[in-house]
Amino acid sequence: MSAINRQFRLAARPVGLPKRSDFNLVEDPVPVPGDGEFVVRNAYISLDPAMRGWMNEGKSYVPPVGLGEVMRAYAAGEVVASKHEKFPIGSHVAGVFGVQEYALSNGKGAHLADAKLAPLPVYLSALGMTGMTAYFGLLDVGAAQAGDSVVVSAAAGAVGSLVGQIAKIKGCRVVGIAGGADKCRMLLDDYGFDAAIDYKHDDVKDALKKHCPQGINVYFDNVGGDILDAALSQLALHARVVICGAISQYNSTSGVKGPANYLALLVCRARMQGMVVFDYASRYGEAARDLGIWLAQGKLKSREDIVEGFDTFPETLLKLFRGENMGKLILKV
Repeated sequence: MSAINRQFRLAARPVGLPKRSDFNLVEDPVPVPGDGEFVVRNAYISLDPAMRGWMNEGKSYVPPVGLGEVMRAYAAGEVVASKHEKFPIGSHVAGVFGVQEYALSNGKGAHLADAKLAPLPVYLSALGMTGMTAYFGLLDVGAAQAGDSVVVSAAAGAVGSLVGQIAKIKGCRVVGIAGGADKCRMLLDDYGFDAAIDYKHDDVKDALKKHCPQGINVYFDNVGGDILDAALSQLALHARVVICGAISQYNSTSGVKGPANYLALLVCRARMQGMVVFDYASRYGEAARDLGIWLAQGKLKSREDIVEGFDTFPETLLKLFRGENMGKLILKV
């Protein structure tokens, strides 16, 4: 085992897009576990849009990452030292281990990952927080039912692609919004969406009228901004709008643009609700069972976009905000 643990620590609160100088790459000794603790050697680190919000100071659903602290991130790897009976040496585990090569954990928020059932990266995508977000966001907050018209933004991304597939499994009609012909083709050919809208070339509002002539029953939003407004204009009676993210707004330097079209909620007697996956922690097992069965049956596809090289973290993170990732963006350590 290496004696050195490389870590990316937050050095400054980003203004606009994060840059390399907002992080310090430091070397620390590999931690030694005490009683009830274990050390994991991270093999894969999850890169998520939410990380941008965690860098900001201010009220949120979790405390911000402190300056000088290891950047928060989900990761998966192998236990290399342990004084914790549930996490023996050699076991694979996923949890909030941070952007570092080795992490010390007391087991809180961590769970074993059976690498025989699925490759480790899948425990950061369909069988991880990404899958949980899609599952509970669509089925609990969105209350999607067979026959509903479901529209998903950032549909070729990690969460969006799973939302659309789960909606299809549940008997919904699914329309995905994504950027570029390749992503739209993937939605139709790989994920089985009923229609795809290319926001870079199509008039989104007109396309939603065409593909959802009876209105949108569930709109799952990962984008915010103009696309959210376009979806609000096409809601069906008693529609549900799930606010999962707003990637178009995360790096704004002029303030967040709120929905101008919110009166559609009144007219359609619709509801808009925010969704944070941590609220469903007591039910993760339920989602994991369903997601695992669908993966095994081939009804659900988990796609990972894996980039090699721990040192590339600051630059690789930006792929999310440029829309360059196809599926779940993961850094291979």
